Amino acid sequence: MAEYDFDLFIIGAGSGGVRAARLASKLGKKVAIAEEYRFGGTCVIRGCVPKKLMVFASSYPKIFKEGKGYGWDQKKASFSWNKFSKSMNFEIDRLEEIYNDLLISSHVKVFRQKAKLYNSNSVILDDKTKITAKYILIATGGEPQKLEIEGGNLTISSNDVFNLPSLPKKMIIIGGGYIACEFASIFNGLGVEVTLLYRGDRILRGFDDDIRENIEVSLIQKGINISNNCFPTLIRSNNKKLELFINKNSHLKTDVILSAIGRKPKITNLGLDNVSLDLAKNGAIKVNEFQQTSTKSIYAIGDVTDRLNLTPVAIRDAKALISTLFGNKKQSPDHKLVPTAIFTKPEVGTVGLTEKEARNNFEVKIYKTLFSSLGSRITNNKDKIMMKLVVCNKTDKILGCHIVGDGASEMIQMFGISMKMGVKKKDLDSTCAVHPTLSEEIVTLS
Repeated sequence: MAEYDFDLFIIGAGSGGVRAARLASKLGKKVAIAEEYRFGGTCVIRGCVPKKLMVFASSYPKIFKEGKGYGWDQKKASFSWNKFSKSMNFEIDRLEEIYNDLLISSHVKVFRQKAKLYNSNSVILDDKTKITAKYILIATGGEPQKLEIEGGNLTISSNDVFNLPSLPKKMIIIGGGYIACEFASIFNGLGVEVTLLYRGDRILRGFDDDIRENIEVSLIQKGINISNNCFPTLIRSNNKKLELFINKNSHLKTDVILSAIGRKPKITNLGLDNVSLDLAKNGAIKVNEFQQTSTKSIYAIGDVTDRLNLTPVAIRDAKALISTLFGNKKQSPDHKLVPTAIFTKPEVGTVGLTEKEARNNFEVKIYKTLFSSLGSRITNNKDKIMMKLVVCNKTDKILGCHIVGDGASEMIQMFGISMKMGVKKKDLDSTCAVHPTLSEEIVTLS
């Protein structure tokens, strides 16, 4: 039997890689992990965590404004991007240190440098050190796609947006997915004049049509300029401003252009030429049901496989993999009925099938409501709460739940549990509501 330096070598110390390392080490395996940037990956360093902190920061103007309706006389409030950035980065540094400490306390060998595949059972580090392992796990995640037009290098990505030196007065965001919409909502809340350009006919492609319509209407009501069926053709720098030319024979001037046109698997300079791995057209590493690549000793999890690109999914991928490799129980990760949220204002929570998807395979009944919350009545808040259930007419089973409104992310987590258990509409009908709440509408829909 071949002797290896490690039982498992992991490339990438994001949420999935770190979880895999800790679980394997806990089972007594010799584990190493390499990270070329910072521990915590996209989610902790340049994704979910700092973005959510920005969501919190951008929420206060609305709170101050609506407080007047409840009798609060708010003095003039001001926002300091510099102070907020320091607070945000302090929290990111704290979380990164926690990730590092968890690896060390789990007795995982840490390499703070890039690792590349050398062959099917070894990697080579930047310092030319070669390390062998019985199994290699690729957990490098994803990265923003680049805007391939002249002047595309003048844009910033979702990686860069957290490090802006100052808050711009004007910003153009190219894209219409959840990342583009979240940052449009954030910077609008911080007082930036935001324009959202999307090449499709309506933002948030892939989400339920009622979500798409309600969020678009809400963003426009908040002053965000949305131009659909629009795409960039050229970007120029002109006297400290950026000029963006678009397909409609016009151009816009702005301070910052954020390109949020999508993400792709991060496989650059990974040494793929040294092994035989099957890749999808977009570079995603193909894996079987047990996350094994076309090379038996190499596995991949998380966003680099481009299956369901969410942090909690990568963590569950890791758990399933370690069970398969070292737990004497082969386990395939469960990617069905995964709840997710969009942190716009208002929030979105969704789980299961959209109405369109459901109608392709089932005879369905739709239950939907659109209403103003109790708290908005005396604050002139125009946001509407939308709740929608997609129900199989034959079995009464709920196939999809879609919510737009404050607290949608929290509600959808709980509803996701119900759907995993096979909840039916009659089960909701038999449940007593909690009044007065937004969530009571879910069990009173008729």
